[in-house]
Amino acid sequence: MAKTKTTFFCQNCGTQHAQWVGQCSNCKQWNTVVEEVVQKEEKRNWKSPSNTDKKVSKPLRIQEIAFNEEERIVTRNNELDTVLGGGLVKGSIVLLGGEPGIGKSTLLLQVALQIPQKVLYVSGEESQSQIKMRAERLENSSSNCLILTETNTQQIFRNVEEVQPDVLVIDSIQTLYTNNIEASPGTISQIKETSAELIKFAKETNTPVLLIGHINKDGNIAGPKILEHMVDVVLQFEGDRNHTYRILRSQKNRFGSTAELGIYEMLSDGLREITNPSEILISKKDTDLSGTAIASTLEGVRPLMIEIQALVSTAVYGTPQRSTTGYNLKRLNMILAVLEKRAGFKLGAKDVFLNITGGIHIDDPAIDLAVVAAILSSNQDIAINPDVCFAAEVGLAGEIRPVSKIDQRIVEAEKLGYKTFVTSKYNKITSKNHSIKLILVGKIEEAFATLFA
Repeated sequence: MAKTKTTFFCQNCGTQHAQWVGQCSNCKQWNTVVEEVVQKEEKRNWKSPSNTDKKVSKPLRIQEIAFNEEERIVTRNNELDTVLGGGLVKGSIVLLGGEPGIGKSTLLLQVALQIPQKVLYVSGEESQSQIKMRAERLENSSSNCLILTETNTQQIFRNVEEVQPDVLVIDSIQTLYTNNIEASPGTISQIKETSAELIKFAKETNTPVLLIGHINKDGNIAGPKILEHMVDVVLQFEGDRNHTYRILRSQKNRFGSTAELGIYEMLSDGLREITNPSEILISKKDTDLSGTAIASTLEGVRPLMIEIQALVSTAVYGTPQRSTTGYNLKRLNMILAVLEKRAGFKLGAKDVFLNITGGIHIDDPAIDLAVVAAILSSNQDIAINPDVCFAAEVGLAGEIRPVSKIDQRIVEAEKLGYKTFVTSKYNKITSKNHSIKLILVGKIEEAFATLFA
């Protein structure tokens, strides 16, 4: 073994330094640079049976490359399959990140118990009895799911060779370590090396690997950024501890769209898939209240109906407050400026609070018109008919701009029983056989006259 070498890594962003410094030059964090051993043994941990007769790669014309449709393993979890693009691709590496206690381990254990193929669930954070307790709570058992509590990759690969699983689950990558590096688990060098070993194993054996990753205080996956570049799919599990709903988003997907969305409800017996998210995102109320509007938005190819709540009141402390939950504050300020300048509504001396119910965050500009309607409804103290929904973008000139996939939004509104759909008159609506009433407007003043006349 060669002489041991050390270098210095930032534990926050993974930047390598030649010597110890108090502040990382990249992320500007203090006291995050630590010394780590980087010299490793020459041997590799995972050796495929065909290593001795390895084929030499050669360049081919793109027309000569044989292409077969990627075979996928269906997890029987419809929300996860949708986000992945149809299921697990064989030989792929999927990294799942999220806040502590958000339900990452629960989700993957549910998936491991549902997959009909043989699954090896490796945990470095819980004992086998703890995992058994969780499986009993999930009220789901499978003879194809094997549980292993181990953090040493050499021992994990020995068990893999004996078990020959079809799917490998690792909980979590920050707890693993390899004997090839003399560093603590969770350090930059250990995460890099153990990830490289798992990727090598996945590609050579055509076995999909699901990794759970911790996140840092900024909400990013802890460890080196290269980890997200190395894997095939990066999923983010989001949610609020004060809400029971969880959202699964795709930040990177080499085998599908990154615009898809999965929604779950956290219950005492595990995560329940939400097949109709519009039902949970719109509150049930007996009386019509001012300051509420329904917007039609899209997450990937899935249309959602969400509820926008606004409260406009006279500023008490002199300087008006602007506060949002689930919506971009800068965009709210822009919309208020448009209402003040282009439409003549005096909102400059009033507090404006905006909330998207359900605890989700929406960036779709198509909800602009619903935001305007909710603000004007609260300002006038006139309730909007609950059978009306909106889908349009608001421009800086006060014009109502068209949005994409308007037909899908209209069909979803029809399906949920809405009677009126307000959108831009510049939209190209291909189908003319909608049973819902369409109101087409071109300016904010037209929308105001239609709603509050």
